[in-house]
Formats: sequence, structure tokens, C-alpha cells
Amino acid sequence: MASSLTKDSVRPGTPGSEKTFFGHPRGLATLFMTEMWERFSFYGMRALLVLYLVAPASKGGLAFAAATGAAVYSVYNATVYLLAMPGGWIGDRLWGPRKTVAVAGTIIMIGHFLLAVPVKASFFVGLVFIAVGSGLLKANISTMVGHLYPDRNDARRDGAFTVFYMGINLGAFVAPLLIGWVADATNWHFGFALAGVGMALGLTQYLLGTRHLSPISNQVPRPVDTAEKAALLKKAGLWAAAAAVFYGIVTATGSFTINWVLWPLSLLGLALPAFFFTRMRRDKELTADEKSKISGFVWFFVVAAVFWMIYDQSGSTLTLFASDHTANKLWGFSFPASWFQSLNPLFVIALAPVVAAVWIKLGQRNPSTTVKFALGLIGIGVSFGVMMLAMGASGDAKVTPLWLCSVYLIQTVAELCLSPVGLSVTTKLAPQKYASQMMGLFFLAVTAGDCLAALTQLVIGDAFLSTTSFAIQGAIAALGGLGFVAYRKKVIKLMGDVH
Repeated sequence: MASSLTKDSVRPGTPGSEKTFFGHPRGLATLFMTEMWERFSFYGMRALLVLYLVAPASKGGLAFAAATGAAVYSVYNATVYLLAMPGGWIGDRLWGPRKTVAVAGTIIMIGHFLLAVPVKASFFVGLVFIAVGSGLLKANISTMVGHLYPDRNDARRDGAFTVFYMGINLGAFVAPLLIGWVADATNWHFGFALAGVGMALGLTQYLLGTRHLSPISNQVPRPVDTAEKAALLKKAGLWAAAAAVFYGIVTATGSFTINWVLWPLSLLGLALPAFFFTRMRRDKELTADEKSKISGFVWFFVVAAVFWMIYDQSGSTLTLFASDHTANKLWGFSFPASWFQSLNPLFVIALAPVVAAVWIKLGQRNPSTTVKFALGLIGIGVSFGVMMLAMGASGDAKVTPLWLCSVYLIQTVAELCLSPVGLSVTTKLAPQKYASQMMGLFFLAVTAGDCLAALTQLVIGDAFLSTTSFAIQGAIAALGGLGFVAYRKKVIKLMGDVH
């Protein structure tokens, strides 16, 4: 990355002479590399997760039913993003974003190494560690990107999030190839260990580069007072005790199954966003303009939730389709099913600069954020229309990998219309009081979408992998996108001075 850092040929200290990263503040390089390695660890582990869950015991797996394995994957992914909300609160109220990310990286690293231990209990404890650490990291590291641009309408802001998004996808591209190959050549747990090494590299890089971040990132925007902290600890203790008693009774009576975890977490993932939106809207410290922007943000949240419901099945439904219904050979070259997970980030790396250039080229004709979101939702719906055709074509034979290649290509274009723009619009619409928490709330759209997917998988069982399931989900998304286009003027009005 050193070659991307440039310095004006003027005297040091002169305004404008600072080193930059693709024309952006140098701190973006630190956040870019940290997120790249964190995503390497996360997506590398994720590429193996559902395959490990459903693999028979004879092959070292946990032998879950396909629908159960997919639901576990969906709920786990939902929990990662669910914990982004309290992670944002910790950044806003306790530690500040910079310290929170350092703690998060340490927890994630430990979690991955726990997965590497060939003990079932250690595996699930490791998943909890990674979920907690990822929740702490996600909202705060994205918020720190926004801190590099004090002016919310800085023209470089959207571009910065696109560059940051490239870091995510660079790590996500390499991880399934390398970690998937290691797991296929050795065993599952060596693959999980390699993910831990990646997070260790990311944490080291972050600690060495924090001096380049904005000083704002080291501040606690609204520190919690002693009385409030004591009250929160009391509430947390009561909820933890209640959960321990409940699950203790369920376990003691011999009634416990994985569904006792999947159902409550799925329902919680749908209920919490409504609670947080209501609480923010009722905050008397916010101005009428800030409340209006939160109302506008609700619409982006709903669209994003439906989008992620389909998109995040790439690691569950599409991975199982790749394993069971897709040939693992193309042009004479064989590869593990986990490698399909590298297609989306590869396409992002290739297409993100193109899409960003198109938005700039359009100038005043650039589609509004609402239209971009709608295009993303329509696109993700079309991708499941293609999956419907692929499922129908499979029959008793395995289909060509080109089906999944086309699906991932369509999903990538849809993602580029929605996800980077969503990160940017969230930082613009967020009240200062809820800067990190609002980013956490945006990530709760992923939680809501994954929970919807998990509930679907639990209710319909193995029918989740069928032409009918693909057709219904695709139609819901495409029609929802068209509806959002029709309603866009009212949403734009709620956004106030944000463009």
C-alpha cells in the first residue's frame, strides 16, 4: 500500500502537504488495512461454517440437517450485526471508537483460535467471541471513516467509503481461496486457525497506525455517568440471570435443542430494531430536523433488511447449492465448494471503481440515494430469479458453475448500488448524539434480514432450497424495489438537507 501514499513536493507542514491514501487522509489506509484483515478472518471462517455444520461426523463435521445448518449460519450472522448496536453504544458512551476497535480485534482473534480447537464446546464459545468482537468493531470502524471528513457534505466522503469497501472485499476475496484450500487439504480446524492469524495481523496493523486517525475518534462523545452505568449493569445482570435460569431448566428437563437458541435470537433480531428506532424518535434532546432524518432512515433500513435477507444466503443457501447441486470442475480445473464465496468480492474489486466512476460521470444526473437503494433491491430479486432457473435445471445432475457465477455477478452490481451508499447516508443522517449507534442500527438491517431468512429456513425445512422458495423471495424483493421508487419523493423530503 506504500505506493498509494503520495506527498506534495512542498515544505513539510504546509497545508495540503500531508501524505494521502488515494487522495484521502492517511488514516483511511489504517482503517482500510484493519478492515481488510478482519474481513479476511470473518469471511474465511464463514466460507467453511455451513459446510462444517452439515458435514458428516466421518468427515469431521457436526452432522446437522441442511436446514438447521443454514439457520445456524443465518442466526450467527444476524448476531454479529445485532451486537453492532451495543458495540456502537460502547463506542459512544464508554471507550470511544478507537479503543473499542482495539478491544474488538483482540476478542475476534481469540475467538478464531478457539474454533481451531477440535472440541464442540470450544467451537461454539469461539463463535460467541467472534460475534461479540465483530459487534464492537463494525459500527466503530465505519464511524471512524466518517470522522476523517468533518464536513458531512465533503465530496470525497462517498468515495472514501467506496475505497474502504474495497478493503472489505480484498480480504473477503482472498480468504475463501486460501482458508478453503487449507481446510480442504488438511482439516476444518486448520482453516479456522488461519482465520485467527489474519485477525492477528489486522490488529497489529491497527495498533501501529492509530496515530493517523482523527483525534475525534479517541473521544467519548457522551460519556455515561456513574449512576447510569450502575443501572445498566444491574439490568444486564438481571437479564443474564433470567436467561441462565431459563436455559438451566430447559437443559435439566432434557428439552434443549438448537432450536431453543435459534428461535429466540431470530425473534429478538426483528424486535430490537423497532425498539431502537422508537427510543431515538422519542429522545427529547433531538431537534425536529434530526427526528425527521431518523424517520427517513427507517425506509432505507427496511429496504436494506429485505436486500440482506437474500444476499446473506450466499454463505448458506448458495453454498449448499454449490456443494450439492453444482459441479466443482470448470475447464478441467477442480476446486472446493467454498471457493464460490470469493466470486462476490472479486466482482466488487473489479466493478466498484467502475460504478463509482459512473456516479461521478453522471454529475447532476446522478441517481438519488433512494433510487440507488431501489436498484439494489430489484437486482437482488433478479438474482434469485436466476437461482430459480438454476435449481430447475439441476434435476438429478449437477449444473455448470456458470449459473452461480452469473448469480454472484448480479448480486454484486446490486450490492454496489446499496451497501456503500448505505454506509455513507447513515453517517449523514445520524444525529451527533447517536453517531456510532446509528451505524450500529444500519447493521441491524443485516440482522433483521438474516433473522427473516433463519425463520424461513426453520419453518419450511429443506424446502428452503427449492425453485418455489427462490421464486417467492425474488419476487418480494423486486416488487419492493419498484414500490420504493414510487415512494422516493416522500423519503427525500424527510432527509432534509442531506443529498
